[in-house]
Amino acid sequence: MSQQLSAVDTLFLHEDGEDFRVVVQQDGQRVLGGRLEIKETSAGPRPARLRVQRGSQEDLRSPDQFVELARRAERIRVSEQTSPRGRRVAREMLEAYQLDAKVVRTCRYCASSGEYSPITSETAIAADGEEICPDCAIAELERELAYHGDVTGTARDRLEELLLEVQDLERITKLLSGELDPELTKFDEISATVEDVELVPTDSLSLHPGMQQKLESQFDELLPVQSLAVEHGVTAGQDQLVVSATATGKTLIGEMAGIDRVLNGKGKMLFLVPLVALANQKYQDFQAEYGDIVDVSLRVGSSRIRGEGGGFDPSADVIVGTYEGIDHALRVGHDLGEIGTVVIDEVHTLGEGERGHRLDGLISRLKYYCEADGRTAARDGRGDDATWDGTAASPGDTQWIYLSATVGNPGSLAESLEAQLIEFEERPVPIERHVTFADDYEKVDIESKLVRRAFDSKSSKGYRGQTIIFTNSRRRCHEISRRLEYSSAPYHAGLDNSRRGKVESMFADQELAAVVTTAALAAGVDFPASQVIFDSLAMGIEWLTVQEFSQMLGRAGRPDYHDKGTVYLLVEPDGVYHNSQEMTEDEVAFKLLKGEMEPVTSLYDESAAVEETLANIVVAGSAAKRLNDRMLGDVPTKHALGKLLEYEFIDGLEPTPMGRAVTRHFLSPDRAFLLLDGIRKGMDPFEIVAETELADEEL
Repeated sequence: MSQQLSAVDTLFLHEDGEDFRVVVQQDGQRVLGGRLEIKETSAGPRPARLRVQRGSQEDLRSPDQFVELARRAERIRVSEQTSPRGRRVAREMLEAYQLDAKVVRTCRYCASSGEYSPITSETAIAADGEEICPDCAIAELERELAYHGDVTGTARDRLEELLLEVQDLERITKLLSGELDPELTKFDEISATVEDVELVPTDSLSLHPGMQQKLESQFDELLPVQSLAVEHGVTAGQDQLVVSATATGKTLIGEMAGIDRVLNGKGKMLFLVPLVALANQKYQDFQAEYGDIVDVSLRVGSSRIRGEGGGFDPSADVIVGTYEGIDHALRVGHDLGEIGTVVIDEVHTLGEGERGHRLDGLISRLKYYCEADGRTAARDGRGDDATWDGTAASPGDTQWIYLSATVGNPGSLAESLEAQLIEFEERPVPIERHVTFADDYEKVDIESKLVRRAFDSKSSKGYRGQTIIFTNSRRRCHEISRRLEYSSAPYHAGLDNSRRGKVESMFADQELAAVVTTAALAAGVDFPASQVIFDSLAMGIEWLTVQEFSQMLGRAGRPDYHDKGTVYLLVEPDGVYHNSQEMTEDEVAFKLLKGEMEPVTSLYDESAAVEETLANIVVAGSAAKRLNDRMLGDVPTKHALGKLLEYEFIDGLEPTPMGRAVTRHFLSPDRAFLLLDGIRKGMDPFEIVAETELADEEL
């Protein structure tokens, strides 16, 4: 033994019944472990036998060999967990050989298994009333995670990171049961930021008296992003892409420019949004704010049964509409009159699946319409390159303003849209982001506690905290709302306008502690909430994108109401909402929290290319290729034309009756053939349409 262990770093003793566990370290590595038996003699306690463990075998060593080991050790340590009696026995035994030992804090789990693991105040982790080392604490956490399910790597890493930071195993494991300690659940804080922008006084704007008076009666100065837009020419007709966080005042930029142009006789204003609920809300806002100086009308999506949108006045000064509502008007040849300003809100929708390519196509078709030949085509019901000899706007006369809070590639998007970029990164209030883990059945109880905690507090501005809960289905909206302790209401596209309006006004009057809504209504719905809770990180059966997530969490905290915003992600370990989802909810959570904003771009598969090319042919005839070429996405026009001919949707460059029907009802080729198949099988027409409506139903 003396040849093998010529130098010993540490000899470690830990009481184990009447004996001591012995660990010998050399160069920081464990080289020997065993059990030391003690005997009482007239001279005091002395070593009896050393049982050295070799795998499953034991080698018996003499007391002298233990003493030799002890004398060769640079240091001798006794565990703090050793009892006072055990410490006395160890000291007396060692003093008999002129050896000294110090008591040290060690991990009991390690000591009990024959390992030496000293701990300090920086490394000790509380567990079951004692302190253990980080390795053992992580091993205990792993066992707890295994009990709760297969928690994936990203969530596991975050919990281990928190464990080392908090140094309390019980507090961390409580997170797996929905513990709401904000010190633990807090993931990070997005600080409030302020950019140094010289604010534009409203009395310096020189707008039409009608609009000028409106602004001066409400504001002394414009907000920073509004000031930037004005300084760069938005009220002088400059096309702009405005990218700025939620609640920074983007909408008023479009209103200032568009209504001023209306009042000055430079054409009507279109204000376009992606969803019916947003269009209804914006229409009501416009009516209330500007109804005394302009005529406002509403144009929302068409019904696939009736084939027409809701009644609207195409001669109105301001038309608020959904993308689909205005696109439908173009596809069926309605004359919208002279358009002076187009404001497209939530323009990042260009990067979203089906809506993306349709918005891309709409922008191209609407630009064509705003040109002289587009007006002629709409008036005459043909799609050629004839010119109109009236007083329509020339191609450069219509002003285009695009608004978004979430764009990953603002510079390149602005270039593609041929618009000036106005980017403002100020966040009016800080936002705290929290994560806690909960099984699906636990989530509503946690949400109820969070809603109650927020509503029972007031900001320095005197407003109660109110909550938006985002979930992934209408059914779940109603389920959560029923079970919340405090007053709440579901809010989704399946409710009629009257019901949604009532919810909005009750929330604004602080009569509701919470609204529960689908992720699809995240964009633009104006609920002044202090808190956002993610009951689900899915939209339908698809996981949220970073853009969607950022848009939704941006609803938390309004500068005129709240001191800060709070966001909670309730994450189900190993949770999925559909078997097509490859990632689990805990993986998605940290991807979203740490994710980079994706670039906004429109991608075209064959179905999308066929659908948009057909719509462009219906609207523009032989000019369709020009429309395809100026779309943001790369549209394979020749291939799409070949498919349209094959499907008999066009004859030459003229749409067939079937092609017009497909375009009129926004049908993809697959959906069109589903209808045709039902017709050929003799199914009841309403049954066919009902199935199609169900398949396409938005959240």
